[in-house]
Parts: sequence; structure tokens; C-alpha cells
Amino acid sequence: MFENKENRTELSDLGEFGLISQIAASTQVKNKSTVRGIGDDGAVLDAGDKKVVISTDMLVEGVHFDLVYCPLKHLGYKAVAVNLSDIYAMNASPSQITVSVALSSKFSLEAVEELYEGIHLACEKYEVDLVGGDTTSSLSGLIISITAIGFADESDIVYRNGARETDLVCVSGDLGSAYLGLQLLNREKQVFLDNPAAQPDLAGYDYLLERQLRPEPRRDIYEALKKAGIRPTAMIDVSDGLASELLHICDNSQAGCQVYEEKIPVDIKAAELAEEFNMNPITCALNGGEDYELLFTVPIADFEKIKMVKDVHLIGHITHKNAGCVMIEKGGQSIELKAQGLDGLR
Repeated sequence: MFENKENRTELSDLGEFGLISQIAASTQVKNKSTVRGIGDDGAVLDAGDKKVVISTDMLVEGVHFDLVYCPLKHLGYKAVAVNLSDIYAMNASPSQITVSVALSSKFSLEAVEELYEGIHLACEKYEVDLVGGDTTSSLSGLIISITAIGFADESDIVYRNGARETDLVCVSGDLGSAYLGLQLLNREKQVFLDNPAAQPDLAGYDYLLERQLRPEPRRDIYEALKKAGIRPTAMIDVSDGLASELLHICDNSQAGCQVYEEKIPVDIKAAELAEEFNMNPITCALNGGEDYELLFTVPIADFEKIKMVKDVHLIGHITHKNAGCVMIEKGGQSIELKAQGLDGLR
């Protein structure tokens, strides 16, 4: 049946999250074993004594990665890491993955082995098993789809909708580094295309490049929170930029937030490179994405506990919904947070 072009809605107008909302609105859950479906970092299924947490991510050549500067081994590692990050963001422990790949004729057996070398390396480090998947051909390069499976007690699972007024807003690590690493790689790619004899100028930026090419899911933060006896009220991983993820938590929790520019953690090398690119490092942190840090809220009663957890930063607090979602700039001015980060359909 042909499409009625007069009633056509462009996916680029809708955006990734708009499309997800449309799909979720038309999806009905019919099985009692489905505890949580579309709308969080992972779905939750009832498996008796434990709950199963499942998350799927797809990486598409030309959209999510560029093989001009992304080694296949790093790509395999990253593909696993970004999926495990979603499981940790549900306050669960990953245990298995499945890997599906679509490959064009430009890839050899040796290239596939290099890709899976990275996959196996991530599995070994994070103690997860590769238990299956699928392989097929592609007419447009490489596509990788990974499903991660984890387990948790029902009382431990954390969703996006649990943030409450006065809760503290916390984030691990630093933000914006992965985005600036990507800008550096794209700059050097353009230099190479203009002059193939030129040598890339990447010295001194190892950390930013690693953040982009080989990110690490924050298992250490998941474990540290457990050890400290802290159960977040809401949690999400920072894949699409801090602003976008804050809005997800606030929208799902029917709340507002107030975060402070001076509290947002930015690595010094990221700040230096942002200046070189004539960018605002806080804008990179808010909208860059691919940091895969954990953004979460905790009750204010846990203040003394959370400030002792290494590499966690308190950046603000949850407010009433009517107060909106805002950032207080260093000069004291309040600005509205907007989701301007990564969108796979725009």
C-alpha cells in the first residue's frame, strides 16, 4: 500500500524520542511477566526470585561511528560498553549479551575477528558471556546490534521516575570529553582528506580520544553506591547529553530541577580543547553526549553518604514541577534546560 504523502510526518521532525513515544503509546503489555516495558534504560521482566533487565542498542556506520578513525577492536569494545551502561543505570548487574552484525562485502574475516576481539575483551573485563546473536549481509557498511541482559532484586531496580522534590542531583565522572574527542577526530579526518600526507595532531589528548573511542561503563559507581548503602531514587546513563538526561528524569518523575553551572564536572583538557574550538565547555557537557556516566538522584538524607563516594559530583537538586528545569549560571542567571543533544533521527 502506498503512503498518503499529504499526511506524511517526517521522522526528522518527530525526532528519536518523539518516535519512541509514538511507539510506546501504541504498544500494549499483555504478559504478567513484563514488569516494565518501553521508556527506561532497560526493560524489566519477572523471573521469579530475580528480575531480568534487558537493553538493546544499535550502532550504524556513518551515523554512530566512522571507520576512518575508529579501529574495529575499539568499536567492538564500545558496542558492548554502551549496552552494559544501560544495565548499570537500572541498578542491575549485567551477565550476558547477544551480538548481531550486518556486514557489507568490504569486510573480510580478519576484520570481523578484529571487531570480535574488542567484544571479547569487554566481555572479559565486565564478566559477561556472549551467548548468541545473528549475522547477515548489509548494503551500507556495518551495523552492530547488541542486547545486554542483567539481573537484580526487585527492590534494587531504579527507574527514571522516582525523583522527588529536595532529592540531590548527582553525576559521576566528567562530561563533554567524549564530544570534544569526536570534534578532534573529525578535524584531523578533514585535514587527512585535504592532505593524505599530513600526520594527525592528537598529542596530549589521549584521555579525550579514549572517552570517545573506548568508553567505560561505570560499574565502579554501581558497586560503590551499593557498598555505601545508597539506593538512588532515579537513574539514567548520560548517552545523549546531560540536559537531555535531566529532562528524561524530570519528565518521568513529574518534577523540576535546578543545577549549577559551576558544579558541572568538566575535565581540564576538555575545557582547553573547547576553547581551541571556540566552544563553551558547559554547552559540550550539556549537549555533547556519549559520556556514559551515571546521572542519578538520592534523598537529601543521604548527603553525608554520597559526598564520600569517589568520583561523584553533586550538581543540584530536584524541585517542584512548576519550577521547571533550569541551570543557574555562574553569574546567578537562570536559564531553561533544553534537550539539544544527540538525536539519531535528526
